[in-house]
Amino acid sequence: MLGLLSFAASPSGYQVAKKVVLPGAGGWDYLTVDEAARRLYVSHATQVVVLNVDTMEVVGTISGLSGVHGIAIASEFGRGFITAGQTDSVAVFDLQTLNKTAEVKVGKKPDAIVYDPVTKRVFAMNGDSETSTAINAADNQVLGVIKLGGGPEFTIADGKGNVFVNLEDKSELLRIDTKSLQVKDRWPVAPCAAPSSMAFDATNSRLFLGCRSRVMAVVDSNTGKVVASFPIGDKADASVFDATTKIAFTSTGDGHIFGFRQDSPDSYTALPVINTAVGSKTMTMGPKNADVVRAGTGERLDYALGVAAVEPPLRGTGSRPASPFHSYSKRVCHSGIPAVWVEPPISTGTLRLELPPTANLP
Repeated sequence: MLGLLSFAASPSGYQVAKKVVLPGAGGWDYLTVDEAARRLYVSHATQVVVLNVDTMEVVGTISGLSGVHGIAIASEFGRGFITAGQTDSVAVFDLQTLNKTAEVKVGKKPDAIVYDPVTKRVFAMNGDSETSTAINAADNQVLGVIKLGGGPEFTIADGKGNVFVNLEDKSELLRIDTKSLQVKDRWPVAPCAAPSSMAFDATNSRLFLGCRSRVMAVVDSNTGKVVASFPIGDKADASVFDATTKIAFTSTGDGHIFGFRQDSPDSYTALPVINTAVGSKTMTMGPKNADVVRAGTGERLDYALGVAAVEPPLRGTGSRPASPFHSYSKRVCHSGIPAVWVEPPISTGTLRLELPPTANLP
């Protein structure tokens, strides 16, 4: 279904271009792009599904896992790291073969995970232990455990020797020194309560926090000061920042993506809300592809890749309809400039959105 793009279908200009069926069953969580290898890793309950970001073909799976959450890539060591929340461990896999090569025991219910290129360390955030486990990416050895003083959620490394992590239950943002393994700063982030997601603008040192209090907060990563905040939808779970268009996006579980164009580091303009589907909440944005031919036209486009995943509806709770997905199969999705998204309950599939950066964004 890769075809001509239509920008009239939605005020936001984003439209589904392709649907890809993914194997397996169960819930979804983090999505990670390996820019060097042009691969997309999709966490899927007991496995990680791996796709080629250019063709959107499934190239493999990493199986034999339990309670998959986050994926971190350490390309220089040829290794990837996956948090397995039900076994209190991090699975190590080979980037070439996708075979699991080791298992590292960490704290209780590890969730988010990030690789710090400065110290060559992987940091697993352990939700129930309220700790972070630092792992040496070169040999999988545990180097230390950092007490966080709250339940960690999303995490980002800034490439300067800092790791930032949300404490959802404390409504705080922490800055961790990746060399000393110490918490350097602990910042309140009101009016953001229960921060869940995070994105980073490296050029302007700005963090974007998606908060369960229906707020997206902009934070100066040097000082911890909240410089702006904006209303968003319910159940924020993922944020991305597109450095090309200078738009910060946050996806929410009520079926929306909220975009804010950066006019200056502390000033933003809200864009038209993008409709997705109830339960759609996780996403990522990947690298540019400078040499892509749009089917049927021969026109070459330069665009980025984004992903949003839909979790299966909660059955018997009354909180969501039993199967809302059929009515959304042709609806506009997503933040990103192409996007992928996963559509249960039938083994699920993914939808890819494409939009050249030359399009007339609001």
